[in-house]
Amino acid sequence: MVVADGMGGHHFGEIAAQIAAQTLTESFQREAKPDIIDPFRFLQRGMSNAHYAILDYSFAHKLDDSPRTTCVACLIQDSIAYWAHTGDSRLFLMRGGKVAAQTRDHSRIRLLMEEGVISEAQAATHPDRNKIYSCLGGDVAPEIDFSRKTPLERGDIILMCSDGLWGVMPGEELAVVLKGANLMQAIPQVIKDAEKRGGPKGDNVSAVAVCWEQSYQEGLGDSAISTQTMSPGEVTTKLEEFGRQPGYKAEMTEEEIEKAIGEIRSTIEKYNSKK
Repeated sequence: MVVADGMGGHHFGEIAAQIAAQTLTESFQREAKPDIIDPFRFLQRGMSNAHYAILDYSFAHKLDDSPRTTCVACLIQDSIAYWAHTGDSRLFLMRGGKVAAQTRDHSRIRLLMEEGVISEAQAATHPDRNKIYSCLGGDVAPEIDFSRKTPLERGDIILMCSDGLWGVMPGEELAVVLKGANLMQAIPQVIKDAEKRGGPKGDNVSAVAVCWEQSYQEGLGDSAISTQTMSPGEVTTKLEEFGRQPGYKAEMTEEEIEKAIGEIRSTIEKYNSKK
């Protein structure tokens, strides 16, 4: 699972996020046979390749400033979760209606809070709340933090999201809301609630969630992949191409989107061939 939140507002930030998500998902599709030999190495290599692919895209288009994106990714294998992140997109591990673990943002606000300079309430409205010091596509190599090998228990929920969600709905509140809920119904509702709280000037909201050992139920949406009908060893990944999501609104023309898709794919293929 991967969430990437493009920075800068313009469509180049969106392209940076697409490169990050697509690099990791295509690497997984190729390398999971069905196991990933070294999950942490896989995550580190995928994020690093995405970082340099974004820089290549920026150079090829002679951009004054490279597009950037946050990224959080999680791999679950043999009932063990491995995750990594850069920036302020977060992962929450929720157990029994409480947050059992979460990532630590690479942000100035988080540093100020840890130093006791500001409170959590002050952080919500601080003018520097959107400033982060690590990301993919930046001037320096990203700082990537890794989890420990984390065994999962039945009913555990892993939620990964952009700051558009956790910025208006704290993890503790989300853990209560999602406890015992059917995620196929609960996550879309949580996103709608976050958008309402954020208002017209709120950040975009992205979220991916999984409940470990939750039974798949038919008829609750087409955005999920059921493993019940997959043969042993089979791997599948669902990712919409840039500009092809339902309801997508772009500043780009159809011709520009088609060109961008081709350029993104050629950039990713260059780095996905590296081990």
